[in-house]
Amino acid sequence: MTLYGSIPLMQAHREDSTVGVFWLNAAETWIDIVKSKTETQTHWFSEAGQLDVFVFLGPSPSDISKKYGELTGYTQLPQQFAIAYHQCRWNYVTDEDVKEVDRSFDKYQIPYDVIWLDIEYLDDRKYFTWDPLTFPNPIGMEEQLDESERKLVVIIDPHIKNQDKFDISKELKSKDLAVKNKDGNIYEGWCWPGSSNWIDCFNPAAIKWWISLFKYDRFKGTLPNVFIWNDMNEPSVFNGPETTMPKDNLHHGNWEHRDIHNVNGITFVNATYQALLERKKGEVRRPFVLTRSFFAGAQRTSAMWTGDNQATWEHLAASLPMVLNNGISGYPFAGADVGGFFHNPSKELLTRWYQTGIWYPFFRAHAHIDTRRREPYLIQEPFRSIITEAIRMRYQLLPAWYTAFHEASVNGTPIVRPQFYVHPTDAAGFDIDDQLYLGSTGILAKPVVSEEATTADIYIADDEKYFDYYDYTVYQGAGKRHSVPAPMEKVPVLMQGGHVIPRKDRPRRSSSLMKHDPYTLVVVLDKNGQAEGTLYVDDGETFDYQRGGYLHRRFHFDGSSLVSEDIATHGSQTSAYLKAIASVRVERVVVIDAPKEWQDRTTVTVIEDGAKASTSASLEYHAHDVGKAPYAVVKNPNVGISKAWRIEF
Repeated sequence: MTLYGSIPLMQAHREDSTVGVFWLNAAETWIDIVKSKTETQTHWFSEAGQLDVFVFLGPSPSDISKKYGELTGYTQLPQQFAIAYHQCRWNYVTDEDVKEVDRSFDKYQIPYDVIWLDIEYLDDRKYFTWDPLTFPNPIGMEEQLDESERKLVVIIDPHIKNQDKFDISKELKSKDLAVKNKDGNIYEGWCWPGSSNWIDCFNPAAIKWWISLFKYDRFKGTLPNVFIWNDMNEPSVFNGPETTMPKDNLHHGNWEHRDIHNVNGITFVNATYQALLERKKGEVRRPFVLTRSFFAGAQRTSAMWTGDNQATWEHLAASLPMVLNNGISGYPFAGADVGGFFHNPSKELLTRWYQTGIWYPFFRAHAHIDTRRREPYLIQEPFRSIITEAIRMRYQLLPAWYTAFHEASVNGTPIVRPQFYVHPTDAAGFDIDDQLYLGSTGILAKPVVSEEATTADIYIADDEKYFDYYDYTVYQGAGKRHSVPAPMEKVPVLMQGGHVIPRKDRPRRSSSLMKHDPYTLVVVLDKNGQAEGTLYVDDGETFDYQRGGYLHRRFHFDGSSLVSEDIATHGSQTSAYLKAIASVRVERVVVIDAPKEWQDRTTVTVIEDGAKASTSASLEYHAHDVGKAPYAVVKNPNVGISKAWRIEF
């Protein structure tokens, strides 16, 4: 049986077509694959269930993503904090420990948004409780986090401690809401609390009860900045066959577990998602739930991670194809435990893992209870500063990340994309699974995943210039491989010509504190002197974007002017959020590969929609060194990010 998750979607790709097969069956399934020089044959068979197969004919990878998403649902648009940096370990041992970690991140000026609690915060492993000795004041802890608009995630699993004096256990059994064994009695197995029973979320009454447990007056000690981690929901049973439930266990409707094993986790996650929506009447915000178990459709309500990895170079390298594979399988909000869950990484491995982790859509550091503490501020120099700069890069690019998440939420495209997905006609790049593109931004990253490496081999398929993210070194495309310098302090990142990349360059303690910061637009010119990009912004918290409360702009540079225009009419001018960010401006425009004729110019003309007259802004031209592109900087054009405007060069 699948231990953690299953998405039975297979894709086959060649230069002129992509096809997909989706095997909609939640029972144990085997797929035999036999490949010859001329064809690939697959043999699918499941233990139980109906033959329910969908075939997607493409012809492009993006067509598969869109059609599969139409069938199973597109990924959620998460809250802004969820795509920032998460700090976790098993376990932070007291509420004072959590507060000290929070203060230490600030002391060393390292941004983070979420701190996590594993099972040790509980009173005797009873979910919806707090250990009275180690976490006597969870509200005070959460209030300190909220001062920097940070969040807390706590673990809540589907196994309920089997104890007569535990109210939730008594309710589970008295209301008959638990999974049963083959004889029709409540199933008892062994997990973290010891003797346990499992909630049966195939039962509508069980879902209704589960939702009630998250109300603030029931789950005491929680504030609105507390979110949920659903672990062990395959389900994991320590003394069960194949470490899960017996196949002849019975769920609501007399379904045997063998029939529904791979969707068990998703029913539990859906119930938790609904519970977070209904914690308090009138408080409707986007939930955040992390799940270990998943099936097709789980992308609608949760993020996932790749499970308990090890602090080895091999597991670091494996994380990239795993995350990329999840993206093309319709579940892009994915990541791996930064640093490795088991064992203690070397300082070099930990540093390189952070430089890789900033390219996971779900960016979380996590560690086993027996590992040494390895929060970034504890690492000796120069590694601490290098890790800090990597995390800050993630925060700098959050506008681009959020735009990529939005794109995934409306058309199913992966948030980080493998080589073949972006260049589907270039056969030479089909087997590359260790470099990635960030959404539609043109950012190409090749994390270092091998020990003592000082260069990264980056393949460029298209006939376009690429520019080093930091110093604008030029790399010409057209099917060439380039050895890009990758000393310890550098993340190998290139920018493809033809894109406008939105950034926020002011370092803050958390993403929420960046909401009203000004933008920098990086205009990376293509071989024709043009560039285009988009920016999607909403309040990053509520569902108001579904009622027009969002900003979606297109930027286009045509050789002589940079224009900002609205992508679609959405009636958002009445949005309270749009009014709140009306004062947010563009503070800088950087044009990469700027034309030589700009050398003698010192100003540009700025025309903003609704302004009484045009204004001017300063232009600084920087001539290139050998092998590097010239660039120009427009300082303080003072145009509103939500306005239509034009900058004429």
